[in-house]
Amino acid sequence: MTRPLILHEDRLFPADTATRAIARRLYAEVKGLPIISPHGHTDPAWFADNAPFSNATELLLAPDHYLYRMLYSQGVPLESLGVPSRAGRSSADPREAFRTFAAHWKLFRGTPSSLWLTHVFVEVFGLGVALSPETADLYFDTINEKLATAAFRPRALFERFNIEVLATTESPSDSLKHHMAIRESGWAGQVITAYRPDPVVDPEHEEFAPSLELFALLSGKDVTTWRGYLEAHRIRRAAFKEAGATSTDHGHPTARTADLTDAEAEALFQVIVSGNATPEQAELFRAQMLTEMAKMSLDDGLVMQIHPGSFRNHNAALHARFGRDKGADIPTSTEYVRALKPLLDRLGNERELRIILFTLDESAYARELAPLAGHYPVLKLGPAWWFHDSPEGMRRFREQTTETAGFYNTVGFNDDTRAFLSIPARHDVARRVDAGFLARLVAEHRLGEDEARELIVDLAYNLPRQAYRLDRSQSEKIARSA
Repeated sequence: MTRPLILHEDRLFPADTATRAIARRLYAEVKGLPIISPHGHTDPAWFADNAPFSNATELLLAPDHYLYRMLYSQGVPLESLGVPSRAGRSSADPREAFRTFAAHWKLFRGTPSSLWLTHVFVEVFGLGVALSPETADLYFDTINEKLATAAFRPRALFERFNIEVLATTESPSDSLKHHMAIRESGWAGQVITAYRPDPVVDPEHEEFAPSLELFALLSGKDVTTWRGYLEAHRIRRAAFKEAGATSTDHGHPTARTADLTDAEAEALFQVIVSGNATPEQAELFRAQMLTEMAKMSLDDGLVMQIHPGSFRNHNAALHARFGRDKGADIPTSTEYVRALKPLLDRLGNERELRIILFTLDESAYARELAPLAGHYPVLKLGPAWWFHDSPEGMRRFREQTTETAGFYNTVGFNDDTRAFLSIPARHDVARRVDAGFLARLVAEHRLGEDEARELIVDLAYNLPRQAYRLDRSQSEKIARSA
């Protein structure tokens, strides 16, 4: 028996009728605003080539670790879901993989994935019946038929979603050829990159040695010397800025920073490139490189994002078969006050430097992060992220940070996703949750509704543009073309 698929117009709004009415009015202010997506992991090749997406499984299921980590927890092998192996191949039949997904759809009840995908099914593909084993083929065929049309090619969807700017993330050893192709194509869509140096900064990264070789090739520098290595970063950062980058992105295990002397840093670097570093030396090098990256950001204006606290590739067997980012990353407790002090002692009062902090440890919000961002000019708070990118996580973020950091030491919302079609759904959730949070403040006479109307526009649109210096990027682009 099939059930209707319903996307309720009041979803996520407060249950109290008076507060819900305020939330509706506030949401109406931002519902149609363009999407600013300044931190994400979609594939720039999609927009460079503008080729049709192949099928529902490869588009919706295989790239989305939120989906397959849940399925794997219930005993569903990743091989059966179309997730490519470390060799880049998948032996699963896409239709059978989608049927497997549909048979387990009930696992996602009450999760953000259910919210996002229901939005995609209704708003993007026009489906009107709920996903189930009985409707799996209907979904698969309907989605595939639409993906074969011009209206569902990547650039057309980008425009349909009203995306104003979308940032992808590349390593310093990436040639940026797809971003060059986008620019040369003449398409007006603004797809920019972000500088993610982890593979050449983390000595414990499995691709550290080969990434250093490419880093040397692309920069033209001897990256086995400390000075050459730092200069290579400056050269690649400049190339990323030319490709539209306004930010850097650092996914370290901890938030630890260091401020070594030049001699100490050079000696440490020689140990690192020798391949004989201890875990403590690797951690100290990562810590020093956060400070080095911050110094470079002060020079070149790139906004620095630090998002520590993930124990990556926790499932060693899964990592061996499928590689990184396959759903086995686990949050850890993370300390910030002492960890960031060396960097902040050096640069914390520099008003031209901007550092956005994220966390997977919600216990740090009220105790550490909000007080830090509520004091240091360089610091802003990134939104509820990854495991906390959920209605409850967003509400907890606002509840725990607003009293100390306010709203204007935060940076609005970013989606941080590989799942392209979920971007409008994720931003819609954030806008609805913020509408509900602000509505409660209005109902409690803690905020005027006129203030709330201005504030929700800032949260949805103005703050991310300002935080990621997208206005500055546009003005620099105009100046270069003049």
